[in-house]
Amino acid sequence: MSRLAKKPLVIPEKTEVSISGTSVTVKGPGATLTRSFHPSISIKNEGGALVVSLASDSLKQKPHLGTTVAHIKNMFAGATKPFEKKLVVEGIGFKADVKGNTLTLALGFTHQVVVPIPTGLKVVAEKNVITVTGPDIEAVGQFAAFVRARREPEPYKGKGIRYDTEVIRRKQGKKTV
Repeated sequence: MSRLAKKPLVIPEKTEVSISGTSVTVKGPGATLTRSFHPSISIKNEGGALVVSLASDSLKQKPHLGTTVAHIKNMFAGATKPFEKKLVVEGIGFKADVKGNTLTLALGFTHQVVVPIPTGLKVVAEKNVITVTGPDIEAVGQFAAFVRARREPEPYKGKGIRYDTEVIRRKQGKKTV
């Protein structure tokens, strides 16, 4: 059994949880999140706490238990306070602009890269920093990774898009004789 699932999940203040079948809806002051889980997982609301357990004792279903608990904890956190990822755009002539529902990137190509912003996410581009915020941790991380993949940082000059906490190991390059 998962260590995470041994303790009941305490529902935070100002947060409501409703369970219908295999889907869980968390409604908080920041957002409302809904997610469906594997049918072999049993989720019950018992006195202000969620109890997650296996519906059937099967070895194949045990890995879903800890994953379910982690997803529910992320839903609680996202419903109260949005998640945030920051991307840094480095390079001469590299820039980012947000216009409506699109993020326009100038990354040294012959054309501008236009990325549509998914619903539920807020993207702000100031100078050379792109900030992605939203209640769903997976959507925030997926969009940030998608934007970073448009021009990954290279190790010689450090040009490209990187996370603000990411450290790029620089290479020395060619030596002149």
